[in-house]
Amino acid sequence: MNAALLSRAWSDRTPTGRALDCADHIAVHAEHCLRREVETWPKPGLVSHVDSGSHRDMDVHTFRRSARALRPYFAELARAGALGAPMAALRKIGVRAEAAMMSATGGVNTHRGAIFGVGLLCAAAGARDVPGEALGVVVTNRWGADIGAGPRPADSHGVAAAHRYGAGGARAEAASGFPSVYEIGLPALREAERMAAGDEEAMRVQACFALIAVVQDTNLLHRGGAEGLRFAQETARRFMRQGGIANPHWREAARAAHAAFVARNLSPGGSADLLAMSLFVHGMP
Repeated sequence: MNAALLSRAWSDRTPTGRALDCADHIAVHAEHCLRREVETWPKPGLVSHVDSGSHRDMDVHTFRRSARALRPYFAELARAGALGAPMAALRKIGVRAEAAMMSATGGVNTHRGAIFGVGLLCAAAGARDVPGEALGVVVTNRWGADIGAGPRPADSHGVAAAHRYGAGGARAEAASGFPSVYEIGLPALREAERMAAGDEEAMRVQACFALIAVVQDTNLLHRGGAEGLRFAQETARRFMRQGGIANPHWREAARAAHAAFVARNLSPGGSADLLAMSLFVHGMP
């Protein structure tokens, strides 16, 4: 789903009416962004269409099934946003989306973070009154005060790592309007668009490394502790200092980083979710 099609769907009707009409388009776009994230390689330690990275319980097919299962819930979240639903109602949709994900993957958590982050952006896309209004601002204004109030999953490694290491985590990111998306991921995509000469996969690799270099990724903290996070960030920063995808040998450098992450069992899942969110925002009118 591209911005032009979404723009055509965004007709001259009332804000609520046009958002309801656009809900299915928004959901298709969200699924497409999840697919584009997993169809990106080399991404350090992450699952892709080439290999499973640092994961033994999932592969690209697991992610594809999950993305497909989530599409109707993304549409439901967009409609809920259009109708002014509170955070408690969005959370109930998210719980059902997570159950659908688990059913589609045989109990593997592929997209819990994306259900939360991309799901909120879908709701914001439905809720916003003016095309082009920053979705992160909509999330903060409408639901920011309530995002942190819900129950925290007992089996969430990210929540546990955020608590142990004092990292903000996904809830703080969302309540603040997704600064990692708007200040890191989205600018990296736009810069890479000028550098990549039409190579969309290269754009996504650039944005992924840019996010890993900065984000306090709680998945990295869970797998490698503070030292694992430092290693991951420094590896990504070195890739960026060497020119990123402007370096003629960037693919070799990215593959080496991927191998180093796999050797240390590191996987920046939070950055992968933020990449999908950045792609979502980048493709919205």
